Amino acid sequence: MAKPIRAVMFDLDGTLLDTAPDFVVVVNQLLSEQARPALAAEIIRAGVSNGSKALIKLAFSLDESHEQFEPLRQRLLELYLAHIAVHTVLFPGIDKLLDKLADHNIAWGIATNKPSTYTLPLMAALNIQPAPLSVICPDHVARSKPDPESLFLAGTQLGCSPEEIIYIGDHKRDIDCGKGAGSITIAAAYGYVDAGDDPANWNADYCVNHADEIWPIIEQHL
Repeated sequence: MAKPIRAVMFDLDGTLLDTAPDFVVVVNQLLSEQARPALAAEIIRAGVSNGSKALIKLAFSLDESHEQFEPLRQRLLELYLAHIAVHTVLFPGIDKLLDKLADHNIAWGIATNKPSTYTLPLMAALNIQPAPLSVICPDHVARSKPDPESLFLAGTQLGCSPEEIIYIGDHKRDIDCGKGAGSITIAAAYGYVDAGDDPANWNADYCVNHADEIWPIIEQHL
């Protein structure tokens, strides 16, 4: 028999937080600095979950081996840190979900591939309440997602087994991470899904199109 759920872990960008509006600003600011035309917000939005390298490839069509690739990436990150929580908000329905978790004494946390250099200032600026009890970034583990190490660490920090965790993410790497840890997985189809990708193919236990659909799933596992 499955164990009752004791914790819910979220991916950050595209699952818990809509960070894309700030990335749209800084990617287009970088393009402007390089005298290049702006990209449509929808194009940038779809690539946010894949990180800074993917955004530079998207914006400049450069390979990582190009001599300008890393300087452009570092400049993007510099711009982002200065603009980290201007337009970023919780996805619709997440605030109510976090309140529900608190009402039922279910811990919540974050397992992200966003380095702590950016995750921690972002979380401090937003001051989400109830606060997460675990925030795991790639610099906290030896192997980042899709490896399940992040959720094993979450279990240790939250005092539960990975089988007692539901993990929610908007990318296949999140679902692979959750599956590898033995957690229940929910694909956030409302997030930053790449064009041509289909969350139905990620092998998640559940798939939702809005955060309001998450609590009824959690209730089934209490």
